[in-house]
Amino acid sequence: MRVTILGAGPAGLYLAYLIKRRQPEADVTVIEQNPADATFGFGVVFSDRALEFLREDDPETYAAIVPHMESWNDIVIVHRGEQVIIDGVGFAAVGRLKLLQLLQARVRSVGVEPTYRRTVKSLDELKDTDLFVGADGVNSLVRRSCEKEFGASVRMLTNRFAWFGTTKRFETLTQTFIKTDLGFFNAHHYRHSPEFSTFVVEVDQSTFTRAGFEHMAERETRALCERVFAQTLDGHPLISNNSVWRQFPIVHNEHWSVARHLVLVGDALHTAHFSIGSGTRLAMEDAIALDKALAVHEGDLDAALIAYETARRPVLAKLVAGANGSATWYEQFAYHMRLAPIDFAMSYVTRSGRVSLDRLRKLSPRFVRRFERERQAKSPGP
Repeated sequence: MRVTILGAGPAGLYLAYLIKRRQPEADVTVIEQNPADATFGFGVVFSDRALEFLREDDPETYAAIVPHMESWNDIVIVHRGEQVIIDGVGFAAVGRLKLLQLLQARVRSVGVEPTYRRTVKSLDELKDTDLFVGADGVNSLVRRSCEKEFGASVRMLTNRFAWFGTTKRFETLTQTFIKTDLGFFNAHHYRHSPEFSTFVVEVDQSTFTRAGFEHMAERETRALCERVFAQTLDGHPLISNNSVWRQFPIVHNEHWSVARHLVLVGDALHTAHFSIGSGTRLAMEDAIALDKALAVHEGDLDAALIAYETARRPVLAKLVAGANGSATWYEQFAYHMRLAPIDFAMSYVTRSGRVSLDRLRKLSPRFVRRFERERQAKSPGP
């Protein structure tokens, strides 16, 4: 079987590894337009049990990645200068470049050497293949080449975000919300290694315009954000890595495979807003699902691609719906900031529509006790 994978991010690398591990005689090619060490952003965050989904089927990869992860059990919301701790909501993070390097090592361990710095301008350049996988991200050439057939759509959110790093070590995932004369700012910050943290700054459309970010150079944007979050950063600088303002794209495809041999995985297929920490995990789970379908329907590619979508779509739909609910909340975070800190934190933690108060009582008992105590204190007496 000849497999060509366009894109050497987590989805593309992990799929190549899985296919070659299961079928050593397969001819697997991975093509990436960027250098092997190129990446924007700093850390990758995973929700809940991090990479537990790998433990049973792929203990070697699990064991390779987990020692490099930073983990914590709580989230901290900072609003009006007050901290609200939401206990029991675990996350873990790893440096994005470190994760890519670990997956590069895994794919090379099964005899696949990715081709870097090759830009493919047309799928016609790569005709000699049985299966063509688009793992090439939100701007996927594979998806754009057959946009109508995939039933593809891309919708841009209105908020802007810029992905920085910092030497300030944060002990847990923290969301800091600040109102300034320029408008409303939010920072998502968490450590992704013992020495470095990720620091994502987000603003709404009106703040982006009022602050003049559209006309600023990257260094000017960094300097302004350092001033806004001076107390949070505690004297530490922000570090840039192509830290330009972006809008988050909501990618959706009605069909996951077309032309009997083109299939999508990861961000080329779907996106999940970065606020829920599931994008990389979903991409790697897509790779697992596609490889399993190919194994079950070996020799029948049509059946395998149908099985991949049939099994994976219902699971993905629930997760993406939650991510879209979270994205909608962030699009309106300035409006939610009118709430008192404890009510704001409750609005935040229930933003996806998937967490009820009863579930929170089990998941975050200390937070719920504080919420109910403060709500009762504000209620008028008999």
